[in-house]
Amino acid sequence: MSITSVRLNDDVDKPLDYLAKKLDRSKNYLINQAVREFLARQSLEETRWQDTLEALESIKSGQSVDEADVNAWLNSWGTGARTSAPKP
Repeated sequence: MSITSVRLNDDVDKPLDYLAKKLDRSKNYLINQAVREFLARQSLEETRWQDTLEALESIKSGQSVDEADVNAWLNSWGTGARTSAPKP
């Protein structure tokens, strides 16, 4: 485990101190939880961005599915004759 020093502004430190006391947790624990959640969100955003870039490349290369084919496939859901997903 590493040690990192952080200077907290009063508008962060005071509510953090209150929350730590209220939850009976250390400020260290709460800060680690917050950083962990931030990193997870950033990772998810990066994954979504990469998926977006990949989707844009597939559109540029002509790999798309006609809207009517997608609608027909979706409309088959819940019926006795569900069709396979359309392919590009």
